[in-house]
Amino acid sequence: MSRIGKKPIDVPAGVTVTLEGRHVTVKGPRGTLSRSLPPIVNVQIEGSVINVVRPNDENASKAMHGLTRTLVANMVDGVTKGFQKNLEIVGVGYKAENKPYGLLMSLGYSHQIEVKAPEGIKLNAPTPTTVVIDGANKEVVGQVAAEIRSLRPPEPYKGKGVKYQGEIVRRKAGKAGGK
Repeated sequence: MSRIGKKPIDVPAGVTVTLEGRHVTVKGPRGTLSRSLPPIVNVQIEGSVINVVRPNDENASKAMHGLTRTLVANMVDGVTKGFQKNLEIVGVGYKAENKPYGLLMSLGYSHQIEVKAPEGIKLNAPTPTTVVIDGANKEVVGQVAAEIRSLRPPEPYKGKGVKYQGEIVRRKAGKAGGK
């Protein structure tokens, strides 16, 4: 039995969860999230508790058991607390500015890069060298953070680029020198 899959999901007050066939919708103070669930597992809503149940012990249903429970739990967490990713910008002249559509980033290229925020995501640059990505959908927050990081990934010689907060960039030694 999956240890994660058998844990019940508590639904806090102010959050409504509806199940229509294989489609679950979660509404809360931070928005609405919906997702289609795999047909292998069953989701049961009993009052303010959600349980994910698998019908048998086949490998496919075992694999989907914990995954489905985590996806639904992330939806509940997203509409209550939300998710956040922080990025750091390292390099001389590298910076990010807040704009109404998202961010305007200077990353050492000959042009500035406009990053538009997808629906449901807030991009914020509290300082020129930090970027905060905030939203209810964990997958979209992580994807936007990865796309911004891919604009200029950190390089190993000077460490310049966009990195996740707390990410450690392994540094390499430069040239050995002459004589």
